Amino acid sequence: MAFTKIQEYINTGDATPGTSLIPKLILPILIGEVDKNLIPRELAATVLNGFEGSTITQDLEAEGTMDIRKVGEGAEVPLDAISYEDVTYSPVKYGIAVRITREMIEDSQFNLFEKNIMTAGKRFAENETKLIITALDGANATTSGGAQLSIANITESMQDLEDSDYTPTDMIIGTEVLRDLRNIDTFVEADKMGNREILQRGIVGTLFGMNVVRVTGSTKALPSTTYRKYAYVLDRAQAYGIAIKRDITIENFDLPTFDMQGAAITQRLDVKLLRSKAVSKITTS
Repeated sequence: MAFTKIQEYINTGDATPGTSLIPKLILPILIGEVDKNLIPRELAATVLNGFEGSTITQDLEAEGTMDIRKVGEGAEVPLDAISYEDVTYSPVKYGIAVRITREMIEDSQFNLFEKNIMTAGKRFAENETKLIITALDGANATTSGGAQLSIANITESMQDLEDSDYTPTDMIIGTEVLRDLRNIDTFVEADKMGNREILQRGIVGTLFGMNVVRVTGSTKALPSTTYRKYAYVLDRAQAYGIAIKRDITIENFDLPTFDMQGAAITQRLDVKLLRSKAVSKITTS
């Protein structure tokens, strides 16, 4: 590994620079910011893309329609049919522009342009998670927990879905909820725990047959710090959808009069709750 050695100067008091006895070493490695734990796209019931127009409407079969009836001998068989409802997505554009002077590009030890583009990509992923959490907030049922999440809170929210014929497949949790899970003895005892991963890594695990996904406590991925205390139990086949008019797009450009190089990064998408009864929210104080 190569090091860059720079002499650090100090003022001698007579306006002439003196050389510090301690040289400064600059490592040619930039340590990037930590990656966040976010909601993967496969949790969405549907991901729509490649459509025409500024909006797209998704049809849903209305719940509980079409009934069979007792029919008397010789009586006319009653007519009935499926009813439908719809959800309309209106993708919104999100974007950021990066501009870096040519001097910075030439003099830096790091590829500043590439690093800025990579960090911008993280911000778009965090924004998508925030949109999903905001949509899930429209859950039909809410389980109110106390100061600490309990097993009863989890099973109650699971029942909320099951009472409406949905299947609890996934649970999205904040960091404070994860802490509560780690403090529940049932999940700490090895002979009772189905999967250690959620407690040891806090990224993905299983709980009562549900996949558990932790969302990092950063407010860039959550609407506010309050959401660290929330959890969402959902049926991934029915809960929410994502419409992508334009996925993350990078357009490079030059500003010769400013001697700068830049890039515009944009995305157009929308997230909508499909069935509110397919989601149950758990809150803790």
